Amino acid sequence: MNAIISASELVDELAGGDPPVLLDVRWQLSTAKAAGAPPFDGRAEYAAGHLPGAVYVDLDKELASAPGAHGRHPLPDVGEFGAAMRRAGVSQRRPVVVYDGGQGWAAARAWWLLRWTGHPNVRVLDGGLPSWAAPLSTDVPTPPPGDFTPVPDAPGLLDADGAAALARSGVLFDARAGERYRGEVEPIDPVGGHIPGAVSAPTTDNVAPDGRFRSAEELRARFETLGATEDRAVGVYCGSGVSGAHEVLALAVAGIPAALYVGSWSEWSSDPARPVAVGPDPQ
Repeated sequence: MNAIISASELVDELAGGDPPVLLDVRWQLSTAKAAGAPPFDGRAEYAAGHLPGAVYVDLDKELASAPGAHGRHPLPDVGEFGAAMRRAGVSQRRPVVVYDGGQGWAAARAWWLLRWTGHPNVRVLDGGLPSWAAPLSTDVPTPPPGDFTPVPDAPGLLDADGAAALARSGVLFDARAGERYRGEVEPIDPVGGHIPGAVSAPTTDNVAPDGRFRSAEELRARFETLGATEDRAVGVYCGSGVSGAHEVLALAVAGIPAALYVGSWSEWSSDPARPVAVGPDPQ
């Protein structure tokens, strides 16, 4: 099953006999806004124009639970997540397409959660909303409730101990910017650096300048160069389990299965007992 879909392919599917459920997950990390600017409001962006038939999903409220000891975007309660997806019209046997404002991180978080909890057919719109050339809609749909019941897949998820072990036994990718991995800057979390043994693999290198994913061949070559060989288990973490989901998606495009450490650096760095490595080398 493909993990991404182009805008032209989506147009064709929406005109067919089994159109996918559309989820709009526009979101931005609040600290990315200029100082003093109002926080990003994905719902307002959605109201101003969205793909026809798309339902808005709030990443902070429906794809994560409240920030705390397990990071800035911990896993949502599985029952509450299932209820949110059913309200959005998600059913087990109907395909789902997720999109965001173009960065792809939020859409990937929704993709990862749906795949991790057992949905068999969910894809991300490659390039997000900017790739969509057809007219947008301001109509807010009220889809009939879906029947999706989430069943989590334990092997697809890492906790802190699992991430630490994988960094030694397999390959653990750090999807954050290189300067955060090296510990040169840390704009959000308590301390800079990385999990000892983790390999720097910034998410931004997974996409071309137009925001679309690089080809499967390019991505596979990239990850193999970084150590993701067939005989090694692969995991990913980031700041809070959002951009890391985008890296898991890129790995899926490349045909490489990977687990996600959802707590990521926001959980790891909040525990003073956890070791921290700095500099360009995994250590």
